[in-house]
Amino acid sequence: MTDVSERPPAASPPDSPPLEPVPPPLRHNRAFRLIWVGSAFSLLGLEAADVVYPLVVLGLTGSPGWAGLFGAVQLTASVLAGLPVGELLDRYHPRRLLVAAEGMRLLATTSVAVALALHQLTLVQLFVVAGVLGLVQPFSGGARMVALRTAVPKEQLTAALTADEVRSGAASLAGPPLGGFLFGIARMLPFVGTAAFFLVSTLTAVFLRLPEQEQAAPGTPAGPAPRYWTRTFAGVGALWQDVTVRGSVLLVAVLNAAGAPLVLVVLVVLRRQSTPAWQMGLVMAAVALGGLAGAALVRPLHGSLRPGVLLLGLGVVEAAMFALLAVGWGPGWVAAVLFLSMLPVPALRVLVDVLIFRQVPAEMRAG
Repeated sequence: MTDVSERPPAASPPDSPPLEPVPPPLRHNRAFRLIWVGSAFSLLGLEAADVVYPLVVLGLTGSPGWAGLFGAVQLTASVLAGLPVGELLDRYHPRRLLVAAEGMRLLATTSVAVALALHQLTLVQLFVVAGVLGLVQPFSGGARMVALRTAVPKEQLTAALTADEVRSGAASLAGPPLGGFLFGIARMLPFVGTAAFFLVSTLTAVFLRLPEQEQAAPGTPAGPAPRYWTRTFAGVGALWQDVTVRGSVLLVAVLNAAGAPLVLVVLVVLRRQSTPAWQMGLVMAAVALGGLAGAALVRPLHGSLRPGVLLLGLGVVEAAMFALLAVGWGPGWVAAVLFLSMLPVPALRVLVDVLIFRQVPAEMRAG
């Protein structure tokens, strides 16, 4: 008879799954901290610049038309550059694209600060800067989002995106008043500050180290690669083929086209009312306040209204708000209208994102 004491210990059940390691808190994730800090400084610089650049063009030319053309150049470059972003993110490491984009922002902004210091700033240089800023916008945003998804475990992605929204709201609140305040002191000063912000965002991208992404298993058959332009426009084609998504995107495009010159119109109106630059910055901060307050309306609006009714209602509300800006009742009135006009925007963004998520195949969604 075998002694019981000599029997080997019972092994673990073969079917028990291995324990997965618990990821550390986000505050201990070095890559996430660098992405978050870099994004905060970059957005702070962009928000400050959105107020300052139209004021510089107006001061240089005295013409709202030239200031509008500056915004049009920036927007056109951003739209055109947004088409190949997904393809380039598949080809190149997001860190490299992020370093290049933030570095170009730094160089463009520094050139404006130097030109102002030397009293050599020209309209041509401002338009070149507008093109550069618009060109790098999609690359910076797309690369940062891919880097965030790579650096953060899936179970912590919601918390990371929530922290990113807090960062976005705080920068949107602080940027316009800061830009207006610095511009009121000296025309060159906001560009020096913005260049410093972009320097920080560039350095965080340089020191960013991301974990290796999962590769396809060896021996996995790969189908024929579609042509470059076919891959580039595949997502656009998927959007256009679906009636619901197509109508929603077209409506959003119309609202964006109407709202794109909103900052310029507000600044021109306030400038004609002899409003100080620091007050202009405070007025533009109402846009961020309205967006933050509107986030609380997303769930009630989506729960009580059908998508078509919601889209139509939001379009009517936005048109009414734009019309109310024509009433010249001072900075307080303009700030109130901007605040109210931004309340429905979060619900509209979420609605379009949900429609695209449901209707467009996963492999065709943007970054």
